[in-house]
Amino acid sequence: MDTEVNKKLYLYQVTVILSLLFALVGFTYNVWRMEVSEQNSNIRTACFEMLLELSSLEQLVYAAHYDKDVVQGSPRKGWVKVGLIKDLSVLTTATVEAQAEALTNIWDSHWQTMQASRASTDQIVAAIESVRGEIKQVMHSLE
Repeated sequence: MDTEVNKKLYLYQVTVILSLLFALVGFTYNVWRMEVSEQNSNIRTACFEMLLELSSLEQLVYAAHYDKDVVQGSPRKGWVKVGLIKDLSVLTTATVEAQAEALTNIWDSHWQTMQASRASTDQIVAAIESVRGEIKQVMHSLE
């Protein structure tokens, strides 16, 4: 009878240990998954905001160049948009951040001539498209 009690006690202890192990593994996986989901959510939100700002910047460039509208095509508004795009890019990936930095540099070089020069307008729009393309790749790669 004593060995039967010892067997039951041993089985109970093994069951408790395995239950704790499974609970710990499950909790660890859940925490990891939540971290990844939160990170992806932050990247997704930043990407959406960047896409909105990129389209707004592109509209501004077109208004400045084609419509010669100094209000809708104000370079000051453009600087704000470019700065916001660069700031949001930090929340995404290194490749998007690099493209946003390139956009900032191109904007810095061509904002003064975008109203009169088609080449400047085309270079700014090409930089916008580069950032947009990189954002699309990042969005497709999210888990």
